[in-house]
Amino acid sequence: MAFTSHGRHEKMMYGGIKLYAGTSCPALAQKIAEYLRLGLNERDIIQFPNENLFVKLHSSVRGQDCYVMQTTSPPVHRNLMEMLILIQTLRLDSASRITAVIPYLCYARSDKKDQPRVPITARLVADMIQIAGADRYITMDLHAGQIQGFFSIPGDVLSAFSIQVDYLKSLKPNMKDPVVVTADLGFAKKGRNYAAELDVPMAFIEKRRSGNDAKAKALTLIGNVQDRDVVIVDDEVDTGGSMVEAVHLLKEHGARDIYMTFVHASLSSNAAVRLGALPVKQFITTDTIPIPEEKMAALNSRLRILSISKLIGEVIRRANEGRSVGELFNE
Repeated sequence: MAFTSHGRHEKMMYGGIKLYAGTSCPALAQKIAEYLRLGLNERDIIQFPNENLFVKLHSSVRGQDCYVMQTTSPPVHRNLMEMLILIQTLRLDSASRITAVIPYLCYARSDKKDQPRVPITARLVADMIQIAGADRYITMDLHAGQIQGFFSIPGDVLSAFSIQVDYLKSLKPNMKDPVVVTADLGFAKKGRNYAAELDVPMAFIEKRRSGNDAKAKALTLIGNVQDRDVVIVDDEVDTGGSMVEAVHLLKEHGARDIYMTFVHASLSSNAAVRLGALPVKQFITTDTIPIPEEKMAALNSRLRILSISKLIGEVIRRANEGRSVGELFNE
């Protein structure tokens, strides 16, 4: 997908773009602002000794088209509340329209009642964003498509698929008989899209998760990886347990070089260290979640971070100008 900066559209649907960033993803917010050739608007975000948050804007946003950029990775509840308070502050200052830009949406895995007496927390988060005052939302690669239905406000659910595929295509000439592998059957449908775009076969790993923790056990490989290079694809890596199991299983079945690509690098606990110990040639992810330096060091030179800043920046521009986002994807 090609992105080209250009002058502003002659007719804007709303007022001028005002970009506000929380504290969770400053580098990504700055890249988005640079793509749009705008500055980040100043604001104060103060945490009191009792952990209550205070937000104050440095200038009026009356009649303006405001975008609040905040990823809701750990510390999840601090980042979530910060975003909600910032949205409400803009609403109370009479912003014309407020869009929550959430590269990574927390609680996305709590999207259904799959056992008795449990919540659907993803729906609660959607309700909170709307009640705070957001008119729209922009997010990336939701864990489950039905989460879009939890919002009663319009939004753009984007995917890093084209960004990742373009990069994988650049690697493909140096691969031997590559095959796409999904670490579980739940991602199989999206995995097929990668295989089709790369024009390679695919295989699946069947795993089962027991209990309510994040642990899973890889059981069976469906497909052939013998003497082939493998690209493992997934939407998020949290503890890294599934990926560790997947890599060991693939090596047992004769896989050659292994590449691992995923959108959201949650990398909880010691996940980076666990992944760094694996015989993986390259880890490919995006900047929806900032990765601390110590975790980057654990993955060393094998880590490649693809930026989503141009994609989100272009969607913000088109939303402000009232133009189609689907055109970016030939839809």
